[in-house]
Amino acid sequence: MWRLPSVALTALPVNNLLKRGRSVQKIPTMLVVAAALADPEGRVLLQARPEGKAMAGLWEFPGGKVEPGEVPEHALARELREELGLEVDPSAFKPTAFASAPLFGKHMILLLYVARAWQGEPAALEGQGLAWVKPADMGALAMPPADVPLVEALQALL
Repeated sequence: MWRLPSVALTALPVNNLLKRGRSVQKIPTMLVVAAALADPEGRVLLQARPEGKAMAGLWEFPGGKVEPGEVPEHALARELREELGLEVDPSAFKPTAFASAPLFGKHMILLLYVARAWQGEPAALEGQGLAWVKPADMGALAMPPADVPLVEALQALL
């Protein structure tokens, strides 16, 4: 039977484990959550980023940043309440896909969840455009680069 050697394991910074002269680039990361709110006809709600914000006019899945100490599903429920006036039980979110991309000097991890149940009618509370779109038609829309691989995942799922 194979056993681990009985030596004390200590945590070493990752750069100490690399060959001399090499290091891992470290940049701040940002955790972002987004929802694919799917209706009974298989359409998904997208919102256009409002004027005055980065990437204004591009279509995206509604959501936003996870605050420190916040659980991603609870952050998504909060964002949907703030942006769209919807109430969604955090347990209704089904993890679907993720994207990883640089964004304005940080690195963004974008988690996409599907939700099929919510309370209320979506309203553009932040002045953004809203549209119900079938995943097969999303490729024709201008979207942020991190959302593009999420569309591919939705097309396979919905």
